[in-house]
Amino acid sequence: MKNKKEIWLFISAFGIMFAVLSWLQEAQIIPDANTLGALKGLFAIITGFLLYLFFRKSL
Repeated sequence: MKNKKEIWLFISAFGIMFAVLSWLQEAQIIPDANTLGALKGLFAIITGFLLYLFFRKSL
């Protein structure tokens, strides 16, 4: 049961960071999808992992 919670928290963190990166693209703070390409997903995984590490202790 604990593993399912950990997986869910990581997937949620990834989704949150992907949404944040999408918002940053819409605000033209970071390059658009044509320029950034698949790196957006990689950045979302990396920053999502950091978010997961930061918040998992408190949940």
